[in-house]
Amino acid sequence: MPKALITGASSGIGASIAKRLSAMGYETILVARRKDRLEELKKELPSPSVVVAADLTDMSLVKSLAKDFPDIDILVNNAGFGVYGEFTETDFDREDRMIDVNIRALHYLMKEYIPLMEKRGGGKILNVASSAAFFSGPFLSSYYASKAYVLKLSRAIREELRRRKSPVTISVLCPGPVETEFGEVSGSNLGKKTLSADYVAKVSLSGLMKGKGVIVPGFTMKCSRILSKIAPESLTVRMLYRIQKSKKKTN
Repeated sequence: MPKALITGASSGIGASIAKRLSAMGYETILVARRKDRLEELKKELPSPSVVVAADLTDMSLVKSLAKDFPDIDILVNNAGFGVYGEFTETDFDREDRMIDVNIRALHYLMKEYIPLMEKRGGGKILNVASSAAFFSGPFLSSYYASKAYVLKLSRAIREELRRRKSPVTISVLCPGPVETEFGEVSGSNLGKKTLSADYVAKVSLSGLMKGKGVIVPGFTMKCSRILSKIAPESLTVRMLYRIQKSKKKTN
């Protein structure tokens, strides 16, 4: 039975991807901080699954994943969160933890799993970035920058793998607002215009299986990506300042 390891599997996109992969016949390794959520998800899955309660800010736990589960066919780097607020006012320790999860854990898991997958004859990696990766985003500056890192790193490694005809492929998911806990965790208000996590999971897995490089669900976000290519950053950063400022939660 093929295996898939999904980080951030306790809710949102991660949980939806886990459900779809399980329905496709994959054994799933569910990784997240909240063990109770993972146990509930496990009960819903039709194929075997393993629950791993791990805080990915702890690199010793991140490093243990590749050692404990070396025979993975699909790696989904979905874990991540954002910190909302002006850069000089946000808490550094919280941002530091965000960088650990959004960047360091993903970076390490790719570095470990690509050689393992190549030795086994192939594999697929899905890195969950965001449409934020295409822009600079005031009030979520560190989050936007972290997702740009995910996108740029993934595309560069994908080209390295392609050039040497590696059997491993990397796809990057760049959704816009999704019905997840992002707003609650980041301290922002995403508003009502969001895609469902299940729809995003469906689109992302379709793109992953086809070997697509960058996956952007939804017409609006596809237009945003085009805007990022043709509009000067001096203009888009001003637009995003106004948009993100309006997302501040009010008591």
